[in-house]
Amino acid sequence: MPNRAPHVALVSTHAALTLDEDLPPLVAALRQAGAQVSTPCWDDAAVDWSQFDLAVLRSTWNYVDHIAEFRAWTRRCAQQTLLLNPPEVVDWNTDKHYLVHLHRAGVPVVPSRFVEPGDDARSCLQHFLTGAPDALSAGNPVAFDQFVIKPAIGAGSRDTARYRCIEADKALVHLSRLVDDERRSALLQPYLGSVDSAGETALIYFGGQASHAIRKGPLLQLDAGLVAGLFAPEDIRAREPGADERALAAAAYAAIPFAAPLYARIDMIRDDRGLPVILELEMTEPSVFFAHAPGSADRFASALLTRCRG
Repeated sequence: MPNRAPHVALVSTHAALTLDEDLPPLVAALRQAGAQVSTPCWDDAAVDWSQFDLAVLRSTWNYVDHIAEFRAWTRRCAQQTLLLNPPEVVDWNTDKHYLVHLHRAGVPVVPSRFVEPGDDARSCLQHFLTGAPDALSAGNPVAFDQFVIKPAIGAGSRDTARYRCIEADKALVHLSRLVDDERRSALLQPYLGSVDSAGETALIYFGGQASHAIRKGPLLQLDAGLVAGLFAPEDIRAREPGADERALAAAAYAAIPFAAPLYARIDMIRDDRGLPVILELEMTEPSVFFAHAPGSADRFASALLTRCRG
């Protein structure tokens, strides 16, 4: 890194600039640490990325609608500056097929059935609802009366909905739109009822170290419409994770098939046996909830600048 103050880009998109609650505290922490900070948009063709010493993906929340363009942009950006997390991590992490990798590595994940474009959506849904073993259930039958449909490439609960098992016809319309009309891979997952009382636990890592954790309240309501904006409103509170949750998060982090990412958020819920399982592993543009963990913005800024110097 040059002797001058490093110039850090916290990358967003125009619609998210006023919505990203993590941006102001991180900008302040970086400036306090002596960095110059800008908040350019990934989809602004006029930005010269070579002017930055480091570009950090923060709230590029519209990438789902432009996934090919976004992935191509990460490669162009990485040729001009240090992009974190890097393109190979983005490619792997923006598609929830990474759950297959975690499962094969022995990390417990929410039981999931993938439905691919070209599959018979009706047959796949019926097979799922009969409780037949799926690729990510480790052979253990899972009883459920509600389930979730979500796209394999998605963010902020967009295009995600919760259904009763007796609403198969309604759910099939949603699933068919994803895999047939839009040619997108989708997931079918049992709805784990513990989330209604306990919520999710999200443990955030900075620079390879666990930083803090939060509780996310239940997001998906029955009979609710699909999310219209960039993300669904969330009920967020600080949380002290259990020892079993810390152990699971550490196992998931260790299973990432890349060098330690600069940042990661590991979302967990408890299954019907009370054991934590991985819901998502976010390494592209996760909210990290600085407001609920004093000192966390400073820790992230320190990790950023350490990586920049390295």
